[in-house]
Amino acid sequence: MTTPFPFVANTVLTAAQLNAITTLPVNAKTANYTLVVGDVGQRVQMTAAGSTTITVNSGIFSAGDTIWIQNMGAGTCTITAGTATVGTASSLALAQYGGGTLVFQSASAATFFSQQSATYGTATGGSSSSVTVSSVNYTLLTFTTDATLTVSKAGLFDCLIFGGGGAGGGGQSAVAARGAGGGGAGGYVLTTLYLPATTYSVTIGAGGAASGENGGGLGGSSRIAAVLGIPGGGGGKAAGGNNTIYGASSGGGFGTTSEATGGTAQLGSSYGNNGGNAVNENAGGGGGGATAVGANAVTSTGGAGGAGYDVSSFISGSALFKAGGGGGGAQTTGGAGGSSVGGAGGVSAAGGTAAANTASGGGGGRNTNAGGNGGSGIVYIRFKV
Repeated sequence: MTTPFPFVANTVLTAAQLNAITTLPVNAKTANYTLVVGDVGQRVQMTAAGSTTITVNSGIFSAGDTIWIQNMGAGTCTITAGTATVGTASSLALAQYGGGTLVFQSASAATFFSQQSATYGTATGGSSSSVTVSSVNYTLLTFTTDATLTVSKAGLFDCLIFGGGGAGGGGQSAVAARGAGGGGAGGYVLTTLYLPATTYSVTIGAGGAASGENGGGLGGSSRIAAVLGIPGGGGGKAAGGNNTIYGASSGGGFGTTSEATGGTAQLGSSYGNNGGNAVNENAGGGGGGATAVGANAVTSTGGAGGAGYDVSSFISGSALFKAGGGGGGAQTTGGAGGSSVGGAGGVSAAGGTAAANTASGGGGGRNTNAGGNGGSGIVYIRFKV
C-alpha cells in the first residue's frame, strides 16, 4: 500500500496509509519518458531491454522538488536535459539497477545525486576510435608519442600502458665471436583508474639505444602524469658486465661463463619476465617478454625472446602483440624475436631493431656488431560509451 500524494485538504487517511507514508508510489515506464509535475515525490521506474531516456524540461518543477529515478531494465536509461539544466558529479547514464535522486534548485535547474557506483568518464587525446569488446562499446584513445589527455568528465578509465623495450647487447670479437643477449621488453600494466576532470601529460617511453660492443640501453618509462607509470625493459648483456640489464623485463645473458645468466625482472613477473641464459661463447640468451621468460641459448643457437602480450582483448580486432623480448645473437642461428615483434638475434651481424610502439626488445649482436635498438612504448586508454 502507498499513501495518496500529494495530500488533499479534508482527506482522512487510514492507519495503514499513514504507516506506508515512506513508501514511494511507483510510476512504471517501458519507453522514453518526459517528467511531469505528478512525478514529484514518486519513483519513476524504467524497465526496458533497449536504451531509453528520461527527459527533464524547465517551467514544470519548483525549487526543492525531488524525484527518485531508477533503472530496472537491461538497457541503459539516460537522464536527458531537455529545456532544463541537469548536473551531476557522477553519470546521467544509468546501467541496470542504477538510480538516484533528482533534486530541483529552481524551475530550470536540477542536480542528480547518483546512488550507483562510479561510472566511466569521458576524455580526449591521442588517436580516437570506437571499439567493441565482449559486446561492450568503448571509445579507445591510443598514444604513440608524448601528448595530453584531457578528462572532461571524471570517472573510470581502463588503461593498458607499455614502457619502451631495451636494446640488445653488442657482440665481441675477442677470443671468440661471442653472441650477446637480447633486450628485455618494456613493462606493462593493465588497470582501471578513477581520474578527476583535468589535463594529464602522457609520456611514451623511448626504446633503448644499442651501443657497439656494449650492453644494450634501458628502455624508457611510459606514464600518465604522476598517476601511473611503468619502467622500460632491460638491455641485453655484453662483454664485461658493463651494462644495466635490469628492467621490467630483463635482457638475456652474454656468451661467456661469467656473464651467461640472464637478468632478473625488476618488478617481478607481474610486469615482465627474466632474460634467458647464454649457453657458450657463441650464443646469447633471449630477452624477457611481457608474458614469458626469455629462452636459454642452445649450443650455437641464440635464445628466443619471451612472448609478448596480445592487446586485442583490450582494443578489439585481430591478434596484435606488444612487448616481445629480443632474440640472442649467435654463431649459427640468431634467436627469434618474441611474438614476432622483438628484434631477432644477429648471426655475425647486428641484432634486429624492434619497431616503434611495439615496446619490444632489440636483438643481440654477434662478433663486433651492435645489438638492435628497442621499440618505443605505447599507451591505450578506453572508456565505455
